[in-house]
Amino acid sequence: MAKILEHKGFMVSLVESGEQALEFLETINPDVLLLDLRMSGLNGDEALPRILAMKPGIRVIVLTGHGEESSARKAQAAGAFDYLCKPCDVDVLVARIHDAVDIIFDKSQRERTVGELMIAIDEYTCVQASSTVREGIERLKVASENFISTGLIMECGHRAVLVFEGEELVGVLNMRNLIEALRPDYVAFEHGSQFSCVKFSSMFWQGLFNARVRDLESKCVRDIMNPRPPVVDCEATLMQVADLLCAENRRRVAVAQEGRIVGVVREQELFHEISRQVLQRV
Repeated sequence: MAKILEHKGFMVSLVESGEQALEFLETINPDVLLLDLRMSGLNGDEALPRILAMKPGIRVIVLTGHGEESSARKAQAAGAFDYLCKPCDVDVLVARIHDAVDIIFDKSQRERTVGELMIAIDEYTCVQASSTVREGIERLKVASENFISTGLIMECGHRAVLVFEGEELVGVLNMRNLIEALRPDYVAFEHGSQFSCVKFSSMFWQGLFNARVRDLESKCVRDIMNPRPPVVDCEATLMQVADLLCAENRRRVAVAQEGRIVGVVREQELFHEISRQVLQRV
């Protein structure tokens, strides 16, 4: 690994134990320290707090072949910059080393948390899964017509409502769900070979829309809703939310505190935070 990092343009010094790392840090001030958890003598868990006590500004990236969430949380609490599992892709490691050097922890520019950016659940439109589609539409209509003023930004309110089963978040209802629910199965799958017989049928659909709307009224919200959005802790980072939105192709995440849903962060909130930071820079 040391040779690979040298080929990537880094100056690398190698030590073999936690004790050697502490001795090394008495005379040298590296930008980043890669720390294995399993070493002879002083192991990584024991060395990490001592390293950070000696060099408070150093960025420590933990590397381990025995990664566990509890271990990662322990490293985070101790002050590690990151926790990567072996085998680690060299490009990922290089990127995180650069991040460790580039990210400036300035208290005056502290990154906001999810809890600070979220819309409180009391301000978000919700509906019960057992509610009729009519009730769901009423809630959606209220949500979509609710305008919020944020400085000079006027934005339409939520275009979706959260669906609960009692106090448990179980899904999301949006306008697209209603539109998709109108389509009969033979229409939804008309492009499949099994239903090629209806490929010219669309020109004869006069009246079908109204008939399907009438059928839709008898359904429950749970029959047509999307699955529940991903859930993150209120102390999660904004990058965690950005990653989830992209990885799962979602437009919002639910925010939990002590196991209870307390808010929502949408892509709009991330956009406003991006624009706030970009536009305020001189």
